[in-house]
Amino acid sequence: MGRLLQQVLLFAAAALLRLILFLVFPSLPDFFTGRVEVSTPVTSFKRLQEGLFLYTRNVSPYDGGVFYQPPLLLTLFSFIPDSIFTTVTALLYIGLDLASAQALIEIADSKLSGHELFYKSPRRHSRWGSLAVAAAFLFNPLTVISCLGRPTSIFSNYAILLAISKAIQGKTGNAIIALSMAAYQSMYPAILLLPLLLLAHDVSTQGIIGTDTGFLVRHAALFFGAISALFGLSYLVTGSWEFFASTYGNQLLLVDLTPNIGLWWYFFIEMFDSFREFFLGVFWLHLLSYVGGLSVRLRTQPLFVTITMVGLIAVFIPYPSISNASIYLGLFPLYKHIFPLMRTTFIYTTALLYSIVLGPAFYYLWIYAGSGNANFFYAITLVWGLGFSLLIGDSIWATLRDEWEVTRPEMKDKPIRQI
Repeated sequence: MGRLLQQVLLFAAAALLRLILFLVFPSLPDFFTGRVEVSTPVTSFKRLQEGLFLYTRNVSPYDGGVFYQPPLLLTLFSFIPDSIFTTVTALLYIGLDLASAQALIEIADSKLSGHELFYKSPRRHSRWGSLAVAAAFLFNPLTVISCLGRPTSIFSNYAILLAISKAIQGKTGNAIIALSMAAYQSMYPAILLLPLLLLAHDVSTQGIIGTDTGFLVRHAALFFGAISALFGLSYLVTGSWEFFASTYGNQLLLVDLTPNIGLWWYFFIEMFDSFREFFLGVFWLHLLSYVGGLSVRLRTQPLFVTITMVGLIAVFIPYPSISNASIYLGLFPLYKHIFPLMRTTFIYTTALLYSIVLGPAFYYLWIYAGSGNANFFYAITLVWGLGFSLLIGDSIWATLRDEWEVTRPEMKDKPIRQI
């Protein structure tokens, strides 16, 4: 069976599964749309619909302190007639999943994960095919549930995958514009700018040692220019800058403390107001601190740094959801060659499965049954964060071990002790 036919069958099966769930079980989309694991205040499809209702009636959706999403999303969805709104949005989200899988296939086909321009893993021949990587993403239950719940973070996920794909192909301008679109939608992908620029730089120079500062500055300027243009279009659409504080100010300052699977909301509910600004700075600095350290230490592997930052975003941003996790879990199989070096696979796998199964139960006990409290749900979000942190930390350790064996080949597959 030809490669193209296999891909067509894979995409058809993934699309058919989603269509069946949308059409045969029409209550599922509304159910998942209301779940805190799927929707957050800044990505909720229900809040998008509320904002769209106000926007189409010439009322500012940003007045009530409920809508926190960028204006161009409103413009996009306003073109969909009410009579076919549900059908078209379902098809749109299915298309976004398939487009994301196509970007994953292009990333996997590059074989850059184990064979970067400045680093060649001794295990680089151990890898999964690109269609297997795409299948793991498309049939991941977190990806399917995110598609049904229709959070707007899926737009950002696709833009991130597209940016990585274009950077690997040497189309740096397209990659930067795609990243600016992701950052416009949810702000956090701006953290990926440095590792993505390093990745694009290495591809464009074809292995010439050294870093062209001018290249980085020019394309960083392109990023800020592109996102400024998106802000300008948003101003033209709304007629004011009111959207800026509502969309990005809320994400930066954590104005809405609606529970989610992240680590911020409960902490800041309990925080005294006099310490709030200090700990906001600490939380943001904690996330930003990874960018420089990973980019310097793993300079020869910018693709791995980019993927790792995607995982850290899924854990440490103020409003994470399972759609943020699904994109990292879609990219992680690219590094199959480091799996044998990972040491705590059982621990983080069971922690993630434990939190996925018990998270909804703990939320039900707190909100609906009244037999628990916020500690129930926050405890399980801590387990989720712990599992993901162990996964990311273990992957970094395995990558460093793989790198170390290049310089110390006599130590390959031998046990070592870290002191």
